[in-house]
Amino acid sequence: IRPLVLTDPKPYPECMRITTWAEYGVICALNLAKRTDLGPVNGREIARQERLPADYVEQILLRLRRAGVITSTRGARGGYVLARTPAEISIRDVIHASELETFDLHCVSHPVEEERCSASHSCSIRPVWVMLQNKIDDVLQGVSLADLLHDEPTVRERVGLSRAESGAPEKAGLPILETV
Repeated sequence: IRPLVLTDPKPYPECMRITTWAEYGVICALNLAKRTDLGPVNGREIARQERLPADYVEQILLRLRRAGVITSTRGARGGYVLARTPAEISIRDVIHASELETFDLHCVSHPVEEERCSASHSCSIRPVWVMLQNKIDDVLQGVSLADLLHDEPTVRERVGLSRAESGAPEKAGLPILETV
């Protein structure tokens, strides 16, 4: 038996997992942001354009509509549009609507032990998870759909990745990252 050797390394480290709900939600919202001036589009067309499962897209669009990220109109020329401008919709808004949370705080959703993980019990680990949740939310709140309308190098620079990779001193593009 020969060991499996990956010859094509991934361009990004595998540190955090983004759910399919969240990823597809951002893809769908970005599709609508790109076509802001073209009027409503139906879910099947978004699914076709983005090569995503149509049933999944329809469920995500329903979540986005319920959260007020998008609006829908009925009829032959109906479909979905953004409820606000792309600059007014953060990635946190989209992920929160698609996924229902941006970060799963396990001591709340999947406690190790009921008594140990209750709010009344002192836990030195919980503040770290809460801080991480807050940082993730702050970073995602600082990126709008309008920011993602640019090409990848521009977005990388806006979020503070390009300088860090070039070896230059890191100065983040997002205000939340400048304080870290």
